[in-house]
Amino acid sequence: MHTDPLLEDLMGQLGEFGKYQLKQHILHLLTAFLAGMHMLSLSFVAPTPQHRCFIEEIDLYNSTSLAESPVFNASVLAEYIPLKLNGELDSCHKFPSQFDNSTIMSCNGQFVYDKSVYLQSRVYEWDMVCENKWQRALIQSIYVFGVFNGALIAGALSDRFGRKRILCISAVFQFVFALMGAFIPNYILYCLSLFAYGFFGSGGAYVTGFVLSMELVDKKKRTYCGTAFSASFATGVCFVALWSYLIRDVTILQVVFALHALLLFGHFWLIDESIRWLWSQGRIQEAVKIARKAARTNGRSFNNNYDSKYNAAALKMQTEENHKYGLSDLFKTPNIRFRAINTAFQWFSIALCFYGLAFNTGALPGDPYLVFFLAGFADLPGHLLVVLVVDKTGRRPLNAAFLLIGGVACVVTTFIPRGLIVTSIAMIAKIAMAGCFAVIYNYTAELFPTVIRNSAVGLCSMAARMGGMLTPQITLLVCDL
Repeated sequence: MHTDPLLEDLMGQLGEFGKYQLKQHILHLLTAFLAGMHMLSLSFVAPTPQHRCFIEEIDLYNSTSLAESPVFNASVLAEYIPLKLNGELDSCHKFPSQFDNSTIMSCNGQFVYDKSVYLQSRVYEWDMVCENKWQRALIQSIYVFGVFNGALIAGALSDRFGRKRILCISAVFQFVFALMGAFIPNYILYCLSLFAYGFFGSGGAYVTGFVLSMELVDKKKRTYCGTAFSASFATGVCFVALWSYLIRDVTILQVVFALHALLLFGHFWLIDESIRWLWSQGRIQEAVKIARKAARTNGRSFNNNYDSKYNAAALKMQTEENHKYGLSDLFKTPNIRFRAINTAFQWFSIALCFYGLAFNTGALPGDPYLVFFLAGFADLPGHLLVVLVVDKTGRRPLNAAFLLIGGVACVVTTFIPRGLIVTSIAMIAKIAMAGCFAVIYNYTAELFPTVIRNSAVGLCSMAARMGGMLTPQITLLVCDL
């Protein structure tokens, strides 16, 4: 699994970053843009608004007018609904009657939702609040569980069957399941569709597209290209806020999210297979053909005299290196095993904090659409900072600094009352965690050899999704304390 000097010589003929790499990289970036959009789409497809118990004396009398604007005034409802210690209405309990406030009772499945912000939501359809709020947390976890499996399985499959093939298959199925999710009326079937949606949408296509770019560009440019992937993901998140603000019908909104997957349908004809992967599989002639095409696109001469050397190398690889590498190879040698475990744990920790902030922007004060947009946009300064200083500081020190700043900021927010200050500190934490992701993606891709690089990135992405999968459950647990 050492570096092949013949392969490096072949890649060197392409140049560091020319027209060919730019075109391919932009096409790869679309996978990150879609992953960001799909990952956070539930924030507005299934938002949880302010809600309370149905009060017959108030809501039945005003059923027509309150269908759009139900009463949530604490002074009006204080005789019917108990108040929390902070003076807010209890969302899940009511008094037996206006004249009996000695005991409280549950809403018995009858709720009134404040639709002034969210006109529609999947939460309304299945009443995923109060004793059923675990269902809302579960659908987010199931989506991320799909990403978890997609990162692992698609990563391993692309090491065996090729990056391009797995990316194109993922593109088709992410469109299919994203579109299905808009029309499924059953909760269980919806959960199953979300799993597949996450598997192909934010799992298979994203990881494969990232590795394709990292294997194409020169080492000196990987920091910029990897950071561009993170920025593209953040752009997708911003588009979630934009489309959600413009489209309040959640069925149409989900269809719009699904239609974006069509951006990848031309990739079968537009992108090339990884030269490094083809070389690692002994498919030397195919690798040389793509390299020749790339060199010509970049306006560089190509040394055809290498063909005989490459043919000799192919024969050597076919006879001496027939082993197919996969996920298990990450744990066979002490050095690679330590790297795999270390990077996977870092990805898990970063994701737990990053998605804890991203999934809960609705809890921050302010217009939810604007706050969500700013939370996505806040990732970009973190990415820019990485580009400016990472080559001076190195990957490890910069990553450690981001982890420290983000962790401290998250802890501080727990001791500050809700307001502009806590929102600002949360944004600082978001910037730091975005910077962590930008660094760790590049760092991981550089730490592992070509034949197991996609498996390594897939394993780490899987660990990150485990953090994202646990985030809604941890939030649910904290809210119940």
